[in-house]
Amino acid sequence: MAVRAQFENSNDIGVFSRLTNSYALVAVGGSENFYSVFESELADVIPVVHTSIAGTRIIGRLSVGNKHGLLLPNSTTDQELQHIRNTLPDSVVVQRVEERLSALGNVIACNDYVALVHPDVDRETEEIIADTLKVEVFRQTIAGNVLVGSYCALSNQGGIVHPKTSVEDQDELSSLLQIPLVAGTVNRGSDLIGAGLVVNDWSAFAGLDTTSTELSVIESIFKLQDAQPTYIVNQMRDSLIDTMV
Repeated sequence: MAVRAQFENSNDIGVFSRLTNSYALVAVGGSENFYSVFESELADVIPVVHTSIAGTRIIGRLSVGNKHGLLLPNSTTDQELQHIRNTLPDSVVVQRVEERLSALGNVIACNDYVALVHPDVDRETEEIIADTLKVEVFRQTIAGNVLVGSYCALSNQGGIVHPKTSVEDQDELSSLLQIPLVAGTVNRGSDLIGAGLVVNDWSAFAGLDTTSTELSVIESIFKLQDAQPTYIVNQMRDSLIDTMV
């Protein structure tokens, strides 16, 4: 299910949080309201970790991860690294990366199988991404933008890309990623998809300004309707009718 949230009057929740299928990171110092939105959806299933990275709260832009691992910039302090390692599941590998393009969340977009990266990322970093996150790595741009992490949001079910992405580009990316893609916006027309939306295989969180049309696009491409109460009620109704017939 897709839920709207706001971090201290900012709709760019993708800047202040990182969501995967095995953990969620949220920035320290937010309002209780923000945390409760995440925890009510996720806390029964995966750990919701409160942390800073390099002393800042923009953890969604500085880190990138999936269910296999988490990559952090070199500026992450030892204390933060230890805290994150202690609170994440043992199966998740946490790794610091020496990379000139240190806002890893802006330059890498990934799900549990494939990663798109900025064309200028170091060869060494590319290998670390492949090893730690257990993904295939492709150097790509999205609608001519090198910051692939900022302009798309991916899960294992589907993905949203920059609204000006051409149909040819969408087809190419879709065949690389092996998931359906749609060009769309969040936060009432913002093309910074990565900043306004965090998503995993069963839930999504978008900025408070996101319109109902945008939310319905998000729910359909990420196949989140299956978690909706109406869907469950209809399923029950169908099975009742089947038993009565």
